[in-house]
Amino acid sequence: MRAEHLPGMHNALRTLLQLLSGEGDGLCHADVRDWPAFGWRGFMIDVGRNYMSVQRLKRIIDAMAAYKLNVFHFHPTEDIAWRLQVRRHPELTDPSTMTRWKGLSYTEEEVRGLIAYCKERQIRFVLEVDMPGHSAAFRRATGHDMQSDSGMAILKDVMSEVMDAYDTEYIHIGADEVRIVNPRFVPEMTRFIRARGREVIGWQPGGNFDDATIRQLWRETPGHNSIDFNGRYLDSRHLYLNHHDPLESVVTVFHRQLAGKAKSDSLALGAILCLWNDRAVADEVDLLRMNPVYPSLLAFAERSWRGGGRPGWIANIPESDSLGFHDFEQRLLRHRDLHFRDQPFPYVRQTAMRWSLYGPFDRVTDSLTPVFDPTRPPDGGHAPFSTVEGGTVILRHWWAPLVEGAVHSPADHTTVYAYTNFWSDADRTGRFWIGFNDLSRSYATHPPPSGAWDAKGSAVWLNGTPVSPPAWARAGQKGHPEIPLVDEGYSYRAPMALEVRKGWNHVWLRLPARSFRVRDSGNPEKWMFTFVEVDGLAPWKTPG
Repeated sequence: MRAEHLPGMHNALRTLLQLLSGEGDGLCHADVRDWPAFGWRGFMIDVGRNYMSVQRLKRIIDAMAAYKLNVFHFHPTEDIAWRLQVRRHPELTDPSTMTRWKGLSYTEEEVRGLIAYCKERQIRFVLEVDMPGHSAAFRRATGHDMQSDSGMAILKDVMSEVMDAYDTEYIHIGADEVRIVNPRFVPEMTRFIRARGREVIGWQPGGNFDDATIRQLWRETPGHNSIDFNGRYLDSRHLYLNHHDPLESVVTVFHRQLAGKAKSDSLALGAILCLWNDRAVADEVDLLRMNPVYPSLLAFAERSWRGGGRPGWIANIPESDSLGFHDFEQRLLRHRDLHFRDQPFPYVRQTAMRWSLYGPFDRVTDSLTPVFDPTRPPDGGHAPFSTVEGGTVILRHWWAPLVEGAVHSPADHTTVYAYTNFWSDADRTGRFWIGFNDLSRSYATHPPPSGAWDAKGSAVWLNGTPVSPPAWARAGQKGHPEIPLVDEGYSYRAPMALEVRKGWNHVWLRLPARSFRVRDSGNPEKWMFTFVEVDGLAPWKTPG
């Protein structure tokens, strides 16, 4: 192996290990000449809202290193809690200042250990101390607002200790989602940090930064390009795993054109995949069970290394497989089975599974029967308006039109029907993921009502038999950010056991839509469905 520098040798070794980890008799000879398309290939985790143990963080870092990701973005300060030890200000990590996971924080030795652990694996450690927003815990602990003169003095003392304690090249100061009432704050804190030889990163849109500050893009709106400044940037737009459905996430991350570029240049440094689980979780492992961390991390590693991708943001498998998603999925599942057997890995095979979509119909009935017979394939009286591939299909994304769905410009109060069929060689019991809205782990979305799949009237039939929804643990209750999710998502509840018959099996779905005008930001309308066999036993066929 040859490389121009130590990170290159690390990457070469990881490539060799991947080649040797598959099935077969080993590697006789290989000539691989390779280098990454993007210099920054990162993963970010918010441990301010929900604590994660150092041991589990190291397992994530190990996975990052195995797939040649090289930036670990650590976010330990939030409104919920300040979890970064500051010896001169012990009040910051006092349990009384925390509203969740009280008393759990990271000692200086633990953070030093994480930084060293990353360095050993050629991973850059980026520490984010959020300022002046997301700082309610700081205010509770010190009694001072960060943007006040007294608050800035305390914060400078805090940052002096932080920069003395940790050997990091970059400090992320956040500065998003806050009203800047003191225009001196961001420039003054930026100068203060740079005077200590550190580079500054901030969120875009965010504070009143100068062009030397590296911006991390996090939001796009129709008609507004977030890259409206003259400086370096990192892309995290539509890379928030807490909003992604697991099967959708792998599709959208794999096809993304990161930073709007085919590869890095002097301004587009790379991208960072993010996990912001705003909602409380009952156990730290739920951060991995309820969010598609590992499957998306592998998709992101592929795209950020190879570059390219497809302009725009998609949610469904494209008709053209020009980027090789089918091949990637086979490799993804092989790596799942080889390397993630003891880790949550919410992804199953979904390619070659095709749905015929019918409608949209005016929502004038509550029954499928007047339109279709759920015991039979569709007859010639209706032609599908589209066919789409995948175990999860997004009809309309809550971020439409930025994210494409399978139904273009749908009207309110309409219904779509979806049909597929599959062959089984024997009568058997199959296990299926079924769902009609994989709830974001950030919004305070309400659970479904009792006895229903959702509040819209969605329904599923297998061979003409209605499939009853689960007995929801919190049916009909109001969603709340401090009430953890339990079984609302298909990927973290027990799969549905359904009787499959020998021969052709027919699946019908009814998919009503309500109004797409957002009246409750905590319960946005994501029009979608999931139906897929978990064990991948059903050889899915193109519907006849």
